[in-house]
Amino acid sequence: MAIVMAAINVLAFSVFALMGISSFGAPLYVHVHAITFFGWVAIYVTQTALAATGSLALHRKLGWFATGYTLWMVVMGTLTTVYTSQRGLTPPIFTPVYFLVMNPLGVLCFATMIFAAVAVRANTGWHRRLIYCAMASIMGPAFGRLLPPQLTMSPNGIVILVAALCSFIVIGMVRDLVAHRRVHPAWVVGLAVVSLQWFAFDLIAKSPLGVSIYDSVVAGTPGAAKPALEKASFPG
Repeated sequence: MAIVMAAINVLAFSVFALMGISSFGAPLYVHVHAITFFGWVAIYVTQTALAATGSLALHRKLGWFATGYTLWMVVMGTLTTVYTSQRGLTPPIFTPVYFLVMNPLGVLCFATMIFAAVAVRANTGWHRRLIYCAMASIMGPAFGRLLPPQLTMSPNGIVILVAALCSFIVIGMVRDLVAHRRVHPAWVVGLAVVSLQWFAFDLIAKSPLGVSIYDSVVAGTPGAAKPALEKASFPG
């Protein structure tokens, strides 16, 4: 499943590059963001391979690096979102305020699951499943690029996107039922975090507080011309 997740990410961003929507001419911070998050994908696949092959000593050493790396992901994810919002380049799937709320809080939820997994690392069942759920939680950008815009930009677009992310966790649950005749509670925790966070983002984004934060962030920038609660049109 680690390889499947990695392949989906590579495919999704490659498709956008081939379509000309993504470009190497993007600002430097976009490239740093891309390297940072694809770096995590490489770490996840490597850590999974090390655990699967019994290289636990190296897995533990790299694990401490990966834990610190997630803090950098929170910082870079937040800064990239702020800069993108200020440039008025919010993806048309989301309202500008939702995008501004979703990305920082989403990567923070991801990091929280990683930290929780590290805290219970002695319990392999919880550890590996929480890491898996954390990885599933940041698959949104990939699915946002792969799913047809008719789906992602529909009134149920967020629900469809959340269902795509949760499908990974459902696969884990089914695997547990087949192998162990029961579902490990870590899946329930992960499913709750991955699914409910998106609706929490929606509540915050539609609140006066969310709109106020957005207006403050984009004040005096090109993003100020983008109404907080109005989606952009899809290019082309």
